[in-house]
Amino acid sequence: YYQYMDDPKIVRDDAYWKAHLTREQYRVLRERGTEVPFTGALLQNHDIGTYVCAACKTPLFSSDAKFYSGTGWPSFSDVAAGGNVELREDTSHGMQRTEVICRSCGGHLGHIFDDGPKDKGGKRYCINSCALDFAPEKK
Repeated sequence: YYQYMDDPKIVRDDAYWKAHLTREQYRVLRERGTEVPFTGALLQNHDIGTYVCAACKTPLFSSDAKFYSGTGWPSFSDVAAGGNVELREDTSHGMQRTEVICRSCGGHLGHIFDDGPKDKGGKRYCINSCALDFAPEKK
C-alpha cells in the first residue's frame, strides 16, 4: 500500500492522472491549484493514523503532527518522513512562498510557512485536503 522513497519516482502522463484522480484532485495535485478553504474532507479529521498522497499513497504526515491553524486547510508541524516531500521556491501569484511537493509523484500538496507552533519547530505545512488520503492506524 505504501510507496517508500527508496522506490523509483512515479512517472505517469496526464491521461493517467485524469483517469485516477477526481477533477479537484487533478486541479490541485497536477495543476498546482488550491482548494477552497474550510471545505476539505480531512480538515476536521482527528483520527490517529497517517496522511498519504492521494495520487500515489506515499506517507506524508502523521496525525501526531496535525494541529488546528484556523487557516482552512489541514496543517502539520512536520512531515512523517523527510525524504517523502520536496520543497521548491514558488513565486506564482506575486508572492514568495515555499511549495510542498510529493517527492514520489511530483504532486503539489500545498505550502510551508514559518507561523506554526513554536514548541514544535515553528513550521506550518499548509496542505490541501484533497491532495491527501488518510490511512487510520490499525488497532
